[in-house]
Amino acid sequence: MSTARIFLSGLIVASMTMASDVSAQEDQASIMPGLLSAGGALDNPDPDLVLTIGAGASVAPAYFGSEDLEFGPTGLFRFDFVRFPNGFTFGSGRSVGFNEGFGLRGAARFIGERKAEDHRELRGLDDIDWTMELGMGIGYEQAQYRFFADARYGFFGHEAFVGQIGADIIARPVDGLTVTFGPRLDLGDDKFMNTYFGVTPANAAASRYDSYSADGGIVSAGLELTALYQFDERWGVQGSLEWNRLLDDAANSPITQFGDDDQYQLRIQLVRRVSIKF
Repeated sequence: MSTARIFLSGLIVASMTMASDVSAQEDQASIMPGLLSAGGALDNPDPDLVLTIGAGASVAPAYFGSEDLEFGPTGLFRFDFVRFPNGFTFGSGRSVGFNEGFGLRGAARFIGERKAEDHRELRGLDDIDWTMELGMGIGYEQAQYRFFADARYGFFGHEAFVGQIGADIIARPVDGLTVTFGPRLDLGDDKFMNTYFGVTPANAAASRYDSYSADGGIVSAGLELTALYQFDERWGVQGSLEWNRLLDDAANSPITQFGDDDQYQLRIQLVRRVSIKF
């Protein structure tokens, strides 16, 4: 088992263990009193579950390592708060403010399919189905900053462990607007790396690439800028700009060598906070 896989497995176990004794504090309403008191309350004022969903458009690399950008749909699904039957809670039930101290966080990412017939340079490589990554993370947050580490597992496509470590500075320049900016470090295990960056001997014989086996570890490092404007506690619009530089075996892959190790992504989404009482 690779070092990256051991780390990511341990992070998931640590996150679940912390769920027994760690609970994020409620938002500090004094940070943005205007929005909190302006109406637009959540669907249920005393929820057992709060989640954020979103839909919009993105411009992103056609696949990992591609130099071509493609326009397409994007979505958001995030757990913000849950109350268990025994009374334990984690996350924040409010849409503004912040989670003070240590807490757990849900983590998800969608990766679209990669089809060789759609890209001439990929002819001879295997197709990869779309993947939904789900997992958990731990974080520490205050009004002006936060740190976090997430671990996810992919379903339907790569079926591997991935993770992300990051930090943000947080600014709230006007009522309803939250801006975050900070570094990101993405990790993947051997299976993830070889799914997207590896070239089997059979693929090499049928494609333009040499045979290549990638080890798990660091996938990329970069920066993310996000701005969320909330019309009220239910509705908002969010824009994100990301730059990631593929590193190590991801950057050395022949797929990336014929593409670009600088990866850019722009997303704009309409977001909706949903609160449910069971």
